[in-house]
Amino acid sequence: MSSAKRTGTRAPGAHAADGHDLIRVHGARENNLKDVSVEIPKRRLTVFTGVSGSGKSSLVFNTIAAESQRLINETYSAFVQGFMLTLARPEVDVLDGLTTAIIVDQQRMGADPRSTVGTATDVNAMLRILFSRLGDPHIGPPSAYSFNTASVRASGAITVERGNKKAVKATFQRTGGMCTHCEGRGTVSDIDLTQLYDDTKSLAEGAFTIPGWKSDSQWTVQVYAQSGFVDPDRPIREYTERQLRDFLYGDPVKVKVNGVNLTYEGLIPKIQKSFLSKDKEAMQPHIRAFVERAVTFTTCPECDGTRLSEGARSSRIRKTSIADACAMEIRDLAQWVRELDEPSVAPLLTALRDTLDSFVEIGLGYLSLDRPAGTLSGGEAQRVKMIRHLGSSLTDTTYVFDEPTVGLHPHDIQRMNDLLLRLRDKGNTVLVVEHKPEAIAIADHVVDLGPGAGTEGGAVCFEGTVEELRAADTVTGRHLDDRASLKETVRAATGALEIRGARTHNLQDVDVDVPLGVLCVVTGVAGSGKSSLVHGSLPAGADVVSVDQSPIKGSRRSNPATYTGLLEPIRKAFAKANGVKPALFSANSEGACPTCNGAGVVYTDLAMMAGVATPCEDCEGKRFQPAVLEYRFGGRDISEVLAMSVARAEEFFGAGEARLPAAHRILGRLADVGLGYLTLGQPLTTLSGGERQRLKLATHMGDKGGVYVLDEPTSGLHLADVEQLLGLLDRLVDAGKSVVVVEHHQAVMAHADWIIDLGPGAGHDGGRVVFEGTPADLVAGRSTLTGQHLAAYVGA
Repeated sequence: MSSAKRTGTRAPGAHAADGHDLIRVHGARENNLKDVSVEIPKRRLTVFTGVSGSGKSSLVFNTIAAESQRLINETYSAFVQGFMLTLARPEVDVLDGLTTAIIVDQQRMGADPRSTVGTATDVNAMLRILFSRLGDPHIGPPSAYSFNTASVRASGAITVERGNKKAVKATFQRTGGMCTHCEGRGTVSDIDLTQLYDDTKSLAEGAFTIPGWKSDSQWTVQVYAQSGFVDPDRPIREYTERQLRDFLYGDPVKVKVNGVNLTYEGLIPKIQKSFLSKDKEAMQPHIRAFVERAVTFTTCPECDGTRLSEGARSSRIRKTSIADACAMEIRDLAQWVRELDEPSVAPLLTALRDTLDSFVEIGLGYLSLDRPAGTLSGGEAQRVKMIRHLGSSLTDTTYVFDEPTVGLHPHDIQRMNDLLLRLRDKGNTVLVVEHKPEAIAIADHVVDLGPGAGTEGGAVCFEGTVEELRAADTVTGRHLDDRASLKETVRAATGALEIRGARTHNLQDVDVDVPLGVLCVVTGVAGSGKSSLVHGSLPAGADVVSVDQSPIKGSRRSNPATYTGLLEPIRKAFAKANGVKPALFSANSEGACPTCNGAGVVYTDLAMMAGVATPCEDCEGKRFQPAVLEYRFGGRDISEVLAMSVARAEEFFGAGEARLPAAHRILGRLADVGLGYLTLGQPLTTLSGGERQRLKLATHMGDKGGVYVLDEPTSGLHLADVEQLLGLLDRLVDAGKSVVVVEHHQAVMAHADWIIDLGPGAGHDGGRVVFEGTPADLVAGRSTLTGQHLAAYVGA
């Protein structure tokens, strides 16, 4: 064996390839970024900080990660790109040194009723293969164990177009695992007929109690009254059996109403199409209230909520069916898989074990595979997405995380920090947008954006180490070591909401009194049962306003003015002042610029390439017709009003000729939650997660409920903003409201009047109340994990 002799030697020093150790960004201008230039070290953990709305997501997600994904997409053929999401190049001069970016964000998983933790992580796919190989009795291929696959049988003649065309008789059969009764959903809907109509009245007397259905002129009602299937003058309770069946379940059929051909169909299918097929969150409040009142979802009696057919449930491995396996807590399922010793499926068992162990390692062992994906919190969804990356052999990859500590108890944050450091130590670049001091502390490099939010942000205020940040004169640096102190006196409860025998999800027959008239914080480790207690067990009719973490539904046409209802009084004021219709002052209605249809920009679709948006030349991006912009109120046209910030608009509508109390009230609430810098016409799609939740809170502050339930309101909030949030919560309580907060942030716990701590662990190890009392008593006792961490936080 011989080795080749080198004919030349390289001069001592680093290899040229080793010089590419930075990601360079120059001239970034996405959203509110102001020509930002920054150099980020590769194979290090960099944390991006700054107040909510300062431009962190615009830099990390909309610039660095977006360009990386766009460049990767361009490596595919034009044919493949035609099926992919098209991405425009970010507004940036130079992006150098990029590597493949894997984005692990907080976007909620789809709320499709058939999407579960098992289907979203491919664990169900592996389990189906396992049962199709080892299940007894054997019922068929993996599809026979899938609740998303229906059984199909067909036979008939098919024509084969090959040479001489010939008809061939063929039969086809596919065995699926879907329960035929609930169609794989696990629940069936039951409509309460008493909420649809008053059966003591006739249709002519206005029997319908459905919102918007009036008996005099409403077309839908006239279809029933003039259909000929029922007598419009007879009370519904006196209908014959045939008439009632046609009225409730009749098949679609054409009927003539006032000389017009319209479609008649039974009331039940009509309600299902009109109301139940739509997203409940996107409905108007009175419609949503009707649906919640009229429709109840009950567990499917055929499959007992397992979603699976009887055949799929009958096949077992060691007395365990696939339905049993999916209902187990994942840590118990991991142990069950570990005990299987079948050489014929050894590679499959290894992959399944590794995936299930990743769930446990990341702190999600308390979930079950049959948990609907739409019920996961933002933090849980993010950690579920992390699972497929934990065992990855890829290196020199850029991982991008959006507040990975959201939804985590202080006890769990250390585990998340360890995972981030592990990804870095494998040779990856880890970019994290974060507010929690415990997560900022592990950074190798910190980039602080600001100094303010919105138009007052978008600049890099600091780059360096965590220690240098502490000494820096930036908002983050000044607040990094902030620690709230316990209140000297706490408010006394004025009453209580009694919860008795709560057994939702993992709650173990919990009895607890939630005090009223105070700030009550419900806490405990992730998966201990907090949301089950607060959202699933509060007594019905308790006058509760719930502000959860579900995302805001809205397109690029939606903005703070439309979402909060602010635009309505403004449009009416413009219309009254100018003697015209209010619809003229809506960019989504009659006043819209006809060229861009009120969008302000004209979109040109370039097929598999990113579409181009150019400002509309006719309205110059103002979205309204020129004639509409001639109408003024308080000396301003409608486009100038929508371009105002909340703070400026609050001043404008607060006094003088433009005084408008209805608008001023809404603007005051937006300012109260710290959104004074937002412009009224800013598209909702450009808001950060923290901004969206506070926008939702501001909207609900106008509701008349006496009990406010908030789900982790500190999500997306900078350390400096938490103090403002505490002031807002105090104002709500002082105004006579009761505030119940599900929260992990120690500053909120320390500020509470009463704490309910759940645990001691997660899943079946939790679900019990381990402490009730004041924060001072919790700290003094140190009897729970929360007590220990809170004591360390306040320095007790």
